[in-house]
Amino acid sequence: MSPALFLCQSCNEPLKLLQQQGAPLEVQRHANPPTKMPVAGESQVRTSSRPYSNCGKMPQGSVCCTFTLLGETSSMRTLDTIQNTTLETFEILSDQKVVDHPLCVDCTDNLLMQLDDQLTRVASENQSYRSFLEKELLVSEEEKEALHAELCAELSSLEQEEARLTQELEDLDGHHARVAAELRAVQAESKELYQQNKQHRADYSALKMEQLELMDQLSSVENQLEYALSQLCHLRETNIFNATFTILDEGPLGVINNFRMGCLPGVRVGWTEINAAWGQTVLLLFSLSKIAGLQFQRYQLVPFGDHSYLKSLTGDEVLPLFSDGSHSVFLNNKFDCAMKAFLDCLQQFVKEIEKDERCPCLPYSIHVKEGVMEDAWDSGECCSIRTHLNTEEEWSRALKFMLTDLKLILAWASLRYC
Repeated sequence: MSPALFLCQSCNEPLKLLQQQGAPLEVQRHANPPTKMPVAGESQVRTSSRPYSNCGKMPQGSVCCTFTLLGETSSMRTLDTIQNTTLETFEILSDQKVVDHPLCVDCTDNLLMQLDDQLTRVASENQSYRSFLEKELLVSEEEKEALHAELCAELSSLEQEEARLTQELEDLDGHHARVAAELRAVQAESKELYQQNKQHRADYSALKMEQLELMDQLSSVENQLEYALSQLCHLRETNIFNATFTILDEGPLGVINNFRMGCLPGVRVGWTEINAAWGQTVLLLFSLSKIAGLQFQRYQLVPFGDHSYLKSLTGDEVLPLFSDGSHSVFLNNKFDCAMKAFLDCLQQFVKEIEKDERCPCLPYSIHVKEGVMEDAWDSGECCSIRTHLNTEEEWSRALKFMLTDLKLILAWASLRYC
């Protein structure tokens, strides 16, 4: 038969069984205060101080204990144990018996220490009560009355102090309420100031960003201004006529802005290039007359690229300074009249600039009526600018003489006006 398992009612640890020499096993027990509720273990064991009723005889290997066993333990379910259990249960339920619960050694020691501490405190309190009682017995009635009066006065003073402290407490409560209200107001103001500060920081960041953008724009504008000033200074130092018009008189033909003017049997030049050269020549004389403030008589120059022409101021006649080669070289055609009209305008400009002492002396003289250019410095040769009854060599030489005079006039105008 397996022994019953008992648990400590404090730590729930199983109780150790002690085997005495020459005696059956007994459960380790210590005295403990009575409790009112039975505690079930793993095998649902209840304890009691009533022994099993078989005349003190137990089978070999059984446990000798004074506890009442409750629950289903098949090895211990005999008629005697059932009767004993029923009787013990009845006595416990009818308060005829005090249940003694088992405890382990450590829990029993702790319980004893706690009881000793309680006993010590009770003894100390008892001694204090006894001393107070003895003192009271030794005090006379008069001293009692004096002490009573003193205590009453002290009580009155304490009551006044209590009233004062109560009033102070009420004042402090009122002050606390005012401070709490002020705190809430200050917190609300602080929250509002925080929002304002947050908004100010956002506005500051936006303004700072705008400032940086404006500084970048200002820096860019300053750089552009500096570049524009440098370009202006460069342009002021640049001779506009020399930069715009380039005349070359070396070689058999005169050249203006890379356009050849004239035609030779060995050097064939298309009329498109000749017309463009005449357009550049008209533009040069027109620009010189504008800067000199000269108004031409009889004709008006109209620069129009390779289709430039002269317009008569006395009528509606238009003289084209361009040709496609279809004009007759044997007749006094409009192209020849236009070239003679151009020499007329050039002669008027030469007379105007001769008023200046610094005017250069031109190597080729202009005879407007005959329409010829005369080499006054060297051979005195005269070359007609017309194509009528003229050769290509003479016509090209006359055009070259005219461009040479314009080259010297351009140099003088660059020093005079630029």
